[in-house]
Amino acid sequence: MLRPATPADLHDLAEFLRAADLTIAALAEPAVRLWLERDDTGAVAATTGFELGADGEHALVRSVAVRPDLRGAGDGLRLARFALDRAADAGARKAWLFSRRSGGFWQKLGFGPTTTQALAAALPDAHQVALFRSTGQLDREVAWRRRLPVPEPVPVQKTEPERSPVRASFTA
Repeated sequence: MLRPATPADLHDLAEFLRAADLTIAALAEPAVRLWLERDDTGAVAATTGFELGADGEHALVRSVAVRPDLRGAGDGLRLARFALDRAADAGARKAWLFSRRSGGFWQKLGFGPTTTQALAAALPDAHQVALFRSTGQLDREVAWRRRLPVPEPVPVQKTEPERSPVRASFTA
């Protein structure tokens, strides 16, 4: 079952992401929102998440991974959709990500190619962007983006205003 990652999960989460060859930068930062699933033995089986940009309009999808022995059952799509839905719920209107190897997967979810410069301009303070800039990796990355749906507003139930009892007064 997917649940929010806690500080107690960070060591296992980092090890899982390292094994998946994904970035582990800033996992404990408040802007980075992560979820994970553990198997019956307590080992991390899958992760997903995003980092919300400072402007609240842009989200960087991060840490979408499924353990190799569990792949092929659609969990990657489920996890990616979960992260996109949570980012939209948080107010983001565009989702961005880096992926050199999984473009076809992300295209299934409506992502199209963009430039790393456009991603970095939209999310200049994202931890992964800062890391890639500082290491020179930004120019070697492949960037993707898509619009996010605007969540439907929750309807407010209208109630009839309470009516005061009618008081009649008669004068003779």
